[in-house]
Amino acid sequence: MPRFFITGTDTGVGKTWFTCWLVRAWRKQGWDGIALKPIATGDREDALALQAAMDSRLTLDEINPIHFREPAAPRVAAELENRGIDFASLHQSIAMHSSRFSHLAVEGVGGWRVPLALDYDVRAWARDLALPVVVVALNRLGVLNHAILSVESIQTSGLTCAGIVLNDGPGDPSPDFDLARRNNAALLRDILGVPVFEFGRDAQAAGQIPAWLGGKEV
Repeated sequence: MPRFFITGTDTGVGKTWFTCWLVRAWRKQGWDGIALKPIATGDREDALALQAAMDSRLTLDEINPIHFREPAAPRVAAELENRGIDFASLHQSIAMHSSRFSHLAVEGVGGWRVPLALDYDVRAWARDLALPVVVVALNRLGVLNHAILSVESIQTSGLTCAGIVLNDGPGDPSPDFDLARRNNAALLRDILGVPVFEFGRDAQAAGQIPAWLGGKEV
């Protein structure tokens, strides 16, 4: 059954917004889907949003077992609190939840190469989890470079890039997209050969999930 690692080309590109939508859409289709935010820095608003999206199927600490107060890269935030991350235990927790539910999304922290510990970043973490990776990116001028570099890094790490989510954001702009935004999806499909989901207002309203994201065919 579908299991994904959700990463982004950067922080603030809509990983949590998309992951919440995905979990809600799974559940509307009758699947017992959940999402985890195993590592968070700053506040825990992302984990709370995920908890609401999955109808509180898990506690906040189950969704987000590792939390640092400082809104910084986890390596920096952990050093400030003189704490570390027990990745072996974290992976066991993720595996346990994976065995309990039909659909699972594990949301990363920040972008694809954010440092989590000494010589260990989000890329290394995803490689250890060995889940197909979904890349969330804002559909804007400049996204091609960020998305291509991210996908190539995923693939050279020996992981599968399940696809790209081009996010128009929660405040979906006017229909008068600029030239870049109108063509980004087609270019990424052509260059990378991976599925691209245009996560705009219409898709959000309809709750339509592409088959490659674990939904029923639309």
